[in-house]
Amino acid sequence: MRQYKIDELSREERANIESYLQRTLKRGPVDGVYWLEVPQDLLGQEQRAHKDCNPFFFGVVLEAEAVCFEMLVRSQTNLHCPCIAYATAAQRDFVLRFVDKMLHEERIVA
Repeated sequence: MRQYKIDELSREERANIESYLQRTLKRGPVDGVYWLEVPQDLLGQEQRAHKDCNPFFFGVVLEAEAVCFEMLVRSQTNLHCPCIAYATAAQRDFVLRFVDKMLHEERIVA
């Protein structure tokens, strides 16, 4: 799995990240999993064509000492479809901007 991982988090940093994710993202089906929705204007051609597979998300997984941002664009409604794909350059930039904003606002230096 392609992902962007921030590790070696202190307890305080992890707590701050958890609070930020709870305030800003949709919670997933399992503790520590969150969904970062892909804006409609960043969807790829096939993703835009698959209206039934909307909305699309990136998975965010909060671990004991790390947070991982998956680079796979997932569908909320369909697990196996050609519209599920690794992030485009624009989608990757969107995730990295979200991460940078989170780290800045929560004063994380890891």
